[in-house]
Amino acid sequence: MASTAAGKQRIPKVAKVKNKAPAEVQITAEQLLREAKERELELLPPPPKQKITDEEELNDYKLKKRKGFEDNIRKNRTVISNWIKYAQWEESLKEVQRARSIYERALDVDHRNIALWLKYAEMEMKNRQVNHARNIWDRAITILPRVNQFWYKYTYMEEMLGNIAGCRLVFERWMEWQPEEQAWHSYINFELRYKEVEKARATYERFVIIHPDVKNWIKYARFEEKHGYIAHSRRVFERAVEFYGEDIMDEQLFVAFAKFEEKQKEFERVRVIYKYALDRIPKQQAQELFKTYTVFEKRFGDRRGIEDVIVSKRRFQYEEEVKANPHNYDAWFDYLRLVESDADPDPVRDVYERAIANVPPIQEKRHWRRYIYLWINYALYEELEARDPERTRQVYQACLELIPHKKFTFAKMWLLYGQFEIRQKNLPFARKSLGTSIGKCPKNKLFKGYIELELQLREFDRCRKLYEKYLEFGPENCTTWIKFAELETILGDMDRARAIYELAIGQPRLDMPEVLWKSYIDFEIEQEEYEKTRELYRRLLQRTQHVKVWISYAQFELSLESEDRLAKCQQIYEEANKAMRNCEEKEERLMLLESWRDLEAEFGTDITRDRVRKLLPEKVKKRRKLQAEDGSDAGWEEYYDYIFPEDSANQPNLKLLAMAKMWKKQKQQEEEPEEPEDPGEPEESEDSESEKVEVPEHQEEQKGAEAPTEQDTDSAEKGK
Repeated sequence: MASTAAGKQRIPKVAKVKNKAPAEVQITAEQLLREAKERELELLPPPPKQKITDEEELNDYKLKKRKGFEDNIRKNRTVISNWIKYAQWEESLKEVQRARSIYERALDVDHRNIALWLKYAEMEMKNRQVNHARNIWDRAITILPRVNQFWYKYTYMEEMLGNIAGCRLVFERWMEWQPEEQAWHSYINFELRYKEVEKARATYERFVIIHPDVKNWIKYARFEEKHGYIAHSRRVFERAVEFYGEDIMDEQLFVAFAKFEEKQKEFERVRVIYKYALDRIPKQQAQELFKTYTVFEKRFGDRRGIEDVIVSKRRFQYEEEVKANPHNYDAWFDYLRLVESDADPDPVRDVYERAIANVPPIQEKRHWRRYIYLWINYALYEELEARDPERTRQVYQACLELIPHKKFTFAKMWLLYGQFEIRQKNLPFARKSLGTSIGKCPKNKLFKGYIELELQLREFDRCRKLYEKYLEFGPENCTTWIKFAELETILGDMDRARAIYELAIGQPRLDMPEVLWKSYIDFEIEQEEYEKTRELYRRLLQRTQHVKVWISYAQFELSLESEDRLAKCQQIYEEANKAMRNCEEKEERLMLLESWRDLEAEFGTDITRDRVRKLLPEKVKKRRKLQAEDGSDAGWEEYYDYIFPEDSANQPNLKLLAMAKMWKKQKQQEEEPEEPEDPGEPEESEDSESEKVEVPEHQEEQKGAEAPTEQDTDSAEKGK
């Protein structure tokens, strides 16, 4: 770096790379290394070969090498490779005693080194020093018994030497340490090589106890099968199943067991094995089991067997569902529908018992609605399928004891129990149960069912008592009053029926009074008590002025076979019209007049028809202002109103509308004088029925006006 006169250092400028594009020829790191290797300049010459010509030179060479080895050992005694190289060099010179001494010195340094023991024993075996080798192996397996390599080498050496008894003793010593599975297999294979099947079996017995894996039991069974001991093989499989029990269920064991029996043509045994396993192993762990069972049934089974496979699979699915959520009653229903196809009732009962044990945790009826059907289906199954009446009775009684009747009840259960007892010809029990139900938790359905039962038995006195209790429970129920009266009518006691109706209409509160009055009136009409019917109509009209009552009264009078029936009918319409003048519901009044018009059209004269026609209202379109809930303006709404001629309050408006109508017609005639009037068009009558009159536009624009005002009347007169 150059320095200036001021003593400042000047930094050289760095050349800027102008072209940063990649070169056409790229050099990789691999290429650089390869070129460096190829261009090595410092090649060391090989060491010169030394030729030994006499014994003195040989001794000098040995001394030099030994001194070098000893120096290396002295520098680091723990490096076992130096000891092994030293011993192998001595061995190459046939100095076995020296090599043995070196190995012993090395073992004093590190007696846990596996390679050292292996090299030492191999040296002795190479030099055919058998006893020395045995001594070394004994020392090795005593010091390091968990090193399997020593045992393998030792047993192999003894077997190669033909010392079978010695080899067996070594295996026995090894087995006392409970080694890994491969060691046991080596021992078993050793015994089999010399046809010692019994000793191999004894070894297998110890093996499956020390290593109780499923695969080991399967190997043991296959060993017995391979040597023709079928009974022993079956016994091994059975012992394996008993050994594991139901806590540890492995599908591989059952698949192997089933295939073994299949080879022996024991197909029934195969089915039993598969069903036993499928009933106990969870579905997720039994996929292979299902597959093999299906294949077996397709090969050797019939249609029933294949269906059993499918049923078993579905059963496992439902078991998983109900285990996940025991209160999933829909899953229980599906499960029960599946198992009910089985001819044996015991498993079906077991599933039913498990299902009904899942009582809803909350005592609310909506949570019990699905649950109660489990009891119903259980009782029906016991009665219809199992045909066990006593058990059915127990099911019904247990269910009725379980239901919290103080909070809610199920009338269906009481009625089904009563009907069951009747089918068993046990009428006192049926009446007792239904009476208990009415006493504990009276309900409309219970009363109706009990009464229907007694009616079928033709016990009318009991029916009367039940109706009395029913009416004490619900006096506002019009249907009960009507049914009670109809019963008395059927029995021919009209006075009792009439008295019941009188009591009914005298009740302060009724749910359907119109139905009750109609039934009472129909009853009197059937008895041809027309005066009493008229009296009933009058009493009803004192309570209500409903238009349908008036029309029904008029039609009743018209239906009678009398000379003055039409006059009485017209008189009723007259009374109704007068009574409904102050009625706010104009549609009802219009309905009455239309009914009257139809009557006159069929039976009346021209005078009466004209008179009724004049009573008909006019239909007028009006507008009214709408307001939203917050009081703001919501616009205008069009509606139709009816204006009756008899209503004196509306007479000025009628005159105004008539004048406005005439003015509008006159204006149209003045605007179109040349247009001839259509002779076929009928003249409009002011009194025509249901005539639609449009309110004038200047009246429509007035906000909030529902009817024409006096100013509109004046303007209409001026226009005329």
